[in-house]
Amino acid sequence: MTFMPASMPATFLRRLQLFFALSRTPHGLIDMAAPAVAALLCLGRFPSLAVTAVGLVTVFAGYTAVYALNDLVDYKVDRRKADAGGLRNAGSDLDAVIIRHPLAKGILSFRAGLAWTGGWALVALLGAYWLNPVCLYLFLSGAILESIYCKLWQVTPLRALVNGAVKTLGPLAAVYAVNPSPAPLFVVTLFFWLFAWEIGGQNIPNDWTDIEEDRRFNAQTIPIRLGLPRAALIIVGCLVGALFLNIAILWVSPLSFGPVFMIAAVGINLLLLLHPAFVLGEQAQAAQAMALFNKASYYPLANLVLVLLRMAYEA
Repeated sequence: MTFMPASMPATFLRRLQLFFALSRTPHGLIDMAAPAVAALLCLGRFPSLAVTAVGLVTVFAGYTAVYALNDLVDYKVDRRKADAGGLRNAGSDLDAVIIRHPLAKGILSFRAGLAWTGGWALVALLGAYWLNPVCLYLFLSGAILESIYCKLWQVTPLRALVNGAVKTLGPLAAVYAVNPSPAPLFVVTLFFWLFAWEIGGQNIPNDWTDIEEDRRFNAQTIPIRLGLPRAALIIVGCLVGALFLNIAILWVSPLSFGPVFMIAAVGINLLLLLHPAFVLGEQAQAAQAMALFNKASYYPLANLVLVLLRMAYEA
């Protein structure tokens, strides 16, 4: 009889942890709230059990694959950063809960990362096709745009617009998974709501925290090209827009949100987006940019909780 060495489970878990670090799984799990809230706001109720189950697996696979794809495409650039003493773990960075860029640091092989990404991408493709072929096309578009976004790092700060579009495609796919013919007004409002949140609450603050390292490598980001005061103005402008678009998406949803829930939505925007954005504008420090990034990361989850509470209240 063959016994498994006691160290094997621990070794497997440590190895799995590296793959989760490649896919930034802690952040990815939080990001899964965006497709969930989009689907519920569009449908106004829970979808069937089969659609829910396949949807959850597909969303997890999609986020896992696309986040890992970022590191695969950026592998050479990240290796240069690592060799120059960059890519240090930032303890408060939500994307670095485990370890940042395990491929570039040589902790995980490129071949292993490629196999991991390809496997989850296949799961996402199959699930997306089962839900609705439109979802498959949106996933493929997201993967292509993510690759383009990475390649534009030293080309133009307008790459942020590409990233904003990428972050909307998962929620849009969730909408088409539960409703093959959603209202155009809902789709447009959803797109610009999440686009504004991503640019103001995620992309620019994240680039702000990396500004010194990015300068060394001649990166073309909004904080570098436009300066921190203008970057702060863009952040605030996007997040004010996200507040109004958040109210608009609740208004056009089949769910009816009364004054209490609307006030709660405003509170979420103030707490997670606008207050940390104004603090960043006043102090203009990397620590405040990271605080905004981390708080804004929970924004879709907070909206999901709000929607679930509304549905529970109706029931």
